[in-house]
Amino acid sequence: MSEGSLGAPVRHPIPWQDPEFLDAEKLDAELRRQFDICHGCRRCFNLCDSFPRLFDLIDGSETGELDTVASQDFKSVVDACTLCDICFLIKCPYVPPHEFNIDFPHLMLRARAAEAQKTGVPFGVKQVTQTDRNGKLAGTAPGLANWASDCGNHLTRMVMEGVLDVHRDAVLPKFHGDTFVDRATSTPTLTVDAPAAGRKAVLYATCFANYNNPEIGIAAQAILAKNGVATEVVYPRCCGMPQLEQGDIAAVAEAAKATAADLVPWIEKGYDVIALVPSCALMLKFEWPLIVPDDDNVKTLSRATADITEYIVDIARNEGLAEGLGALDGGVTVHIACHSRAQNMGQKGAEMLRLIPDTEVTVIERCSGHGGSWGIMKDTFEVGLKVGKPVARQVAKAANSYVVSECPLARDHILQGIERLGETVDGVSSAQHPVQLLAKAYGL
Repeated sequence: MSEGSLGAPVRHPIPWQDPEFLDAEKLDAELRRQFDICHGCRRCFNLCDSFPRLFDLIDGSETGELDTVASQDFKSVVDACTLCDICFLIKCPYVPPHEFNIDFPHLMLRARAAEAQKTGVPFGVKQVTQTDRNGKLAGTAPGLANWASDCGNHLTRMVMEGVLDVHRDAVLPKFHGDTFVDRATSTPTLTVDAPAAGRKAVLYATCFANYNNPEIGIAAQAILAKNGVATEVVYPRCCGMPQLEQGDIAAVAEAAKATAADLVPWIEKGYDVIALVPSCALMLKFEWPLIVPDDDNVKTLSRATADITEYIVDIARNEGLAEGLGALDGGVTVHIACHSRAQNMGQKGAEMLRLIPDTEVTVIERCSGHGGSWGIMKDTFEVGLKVGKPVARQVAKAANSYVVSECPLARDHILQGIERLGETVDGVSSAQHPVQLLAKAYGL
């Protein structure tokens, strides 16, 4: 038996339809098997709150070992996981192909699926994670929706906390009535003699870029047109990441099959597929093929998908970017999101921003603590701020004029963490995503 694996991490398909997957006794045995290995290693002690909770349970038990920890106490460990995948990808020496076969995030997913089957998804979380429904409803009266969800509206936020369990102090994304799909009907002029002319790409809008920040999509489409890439915007539905976080794997499988069937015809016509938010890119590229491994459309889509920053860097490396980039004064701090790192593609957001001339780029590669819906709920919001405190300190110390993250939600969470530290970063641009800054450098 080897001490640690030197091979590239390998993930197995998730056997969520196997009756043993949700069997309580078999799940408990697997939790204990993997937790005992984690206890003997402890390399992930500082990644998130799951591991400190696990180790505190063991250290405070009668024997100081896992055998005297009650199974019902494992829930606190499961609840603290954000499914960021970082422990699997960069920390754990015992992931497959190692014989210990450790996959902590997918073990937490299995535990959540079992809990969801037994007790159901909590009402508040279930409502918050209906992103398409919420985006369409809020889009009919975005001013009212944004007024009600603003942290300064203490009355409505208290009601939201009581009814939906959304923490009253958590910054929530804004909504737009004019979605990215709506705005993309007027496409920017294509530069036909640009270096990347001839490329064609479908922009998978994602629920966030479509309903919450269409400027991300507009910026991406303008940059690609500047570089000769013809684009179409397609958004049939959410990728299912919010449901995956709650263990509703069946809902994710349904979304994967339907969306892949919608996008594959574009691939067959020679289009690449670009996801505008890294969590969605991770789903299309890696999670969907593990959930529905026998679906040919999902396999095809996985091979054809790129994150937006990954795609632009690929243009820069292969054809070269179109001229016209100008410097951004004041420097940029870019946070490399966990779901970007989990794609194992390198620091593409930082690589892209370094293409801007005479612009200082500060890179932070550590978890912000947001974790999607996890980071806004009453029971986990403060934990998320604690996990993200080192990132907030680094951003405040850098004091750059631009603060962006490949995960737009993480970016706002970081700024809120800076406020909690009593720090300020004066004059920070409203841009959330690195692609918005590249568009600004182009003057688009």
